[in-house]
Amino acid sequence: MKKHNFYAGPSILSPYTIQNTADAVINFADMGLSILEISHRSKQFQAVVDEAVALTKELLNVPEGYSVLFLGGGASLQFAMSAMNFLNKKAAYLDTGVWASKAIKEAKLFGEVDVVASSKDKNYNYIPKDYVVPADVDYFHYTSNNTIYGTEIHKDPEVPVRMICDMSSDIFSRPVDVSKYDLIYAGAQKNLAPSGVTICIVKDDALGHVDRVIPTMLKYQTHVDKGSMFNTPPVLPIFAALQTLKYYKSIGGIEAIQKINIEKADKLYKAIDESKMFQACVPAKEDRSLMNVTFVMKPEYKEFEKDFIEFATAQGMMGIKGHRDVGGFRASLYNALPMESVDALIECMHEFEAKH
Repeated sequence: MKKHNFYAGPSILSPYTIQNTADAVINFADMGLSILEISHRSKQFQAVVDEAVALTKELLNVPEGYSVLFLGGGASLQFAMSAMNFLNKKAAYLDTGVWASKAIKEAKLFGEVDVVASSKDKNYNYIPKDYVVPADVDYFHYTSNNTIYGTEIHKDPEVPVRMICDMSSDIFSRPVDVSKYDLIYAGAQKNLAPSGVTICIVKDDALGHVDRVIPTMLKYQTHVDKGSMFNTPPVLPIFAALQTLKYYKSIGGIEAIQKINIEKADKLYKAIDESKMFQACVPAKEDRSLMNVTFVMKPEYKEFEKDFIEFATAQGMMGIKGHRDVGGFRASLYNALPMESVDALIECMHEFEAKH
């Protein structure tokens, strides 16, 4: 039976990425050694990092004056590290879910935080509108996609200050105007690579403007100066990331990927909206995530939720159970997920409806 991978993260990777990474585990760059055991200082691995940086800049149209870093620690470390490096006196944050609220908590350790809006009142099932970002803050921080609740900010916000964004779960899924940001960061385990590496795109001249002393390892300038090689980087995930970036370029780049993502999400949301048993968790269509589709049983069919999870899993739908904060179901439609899997899930839903 074919398995369809809807896990929210770590999540599906392209066959191209998996095969090339598996080959490198056996024999990397014809060295006769595994990538698991080679020196990160070798010219062969330096070529991997250089190409990954170049492809990131090419795919996202990164302007001059920005550095691309590959770091450890995940997005959770970036919650603190970003504030430590950029929050001098006050910053504005948008609260759209668990990860945004964690970022807010960490930022409060380093300065004043103005939470300009929150959707917590409705369990984060919408994106706040009409909020005001003060012009006197050091930056505005937001989380672009909320994996747990299934909401997403699809366009770069228009605010009077520079921005920092956690794009962990939708980076490389749509075009981004990088010039609006001081920092974009993303844990790799959704649209890039297996967990273990975090990509950061940082504006060089935005660094060095806070008054505090920053530990060497937590200073972005350290990693800019050393080209992500200050300490031993996560070699295998970086190599996998390069394979994903090469794959993205081969299929037409970010605009082509965005088109496919819209088609996949539209098809699944349409099936949910037309269903007699299921309903979407996010009412406003403009707030719905293209990456994480969250849905539940309608109230009169609530008792069948567990049955559907068991039925869907038996049909090869893996990772379909919703997060405990929302319940129900979650289908993650990351870049590597084929339309075939969306069609299979819809057919599974139709079969379950016919049985009940």
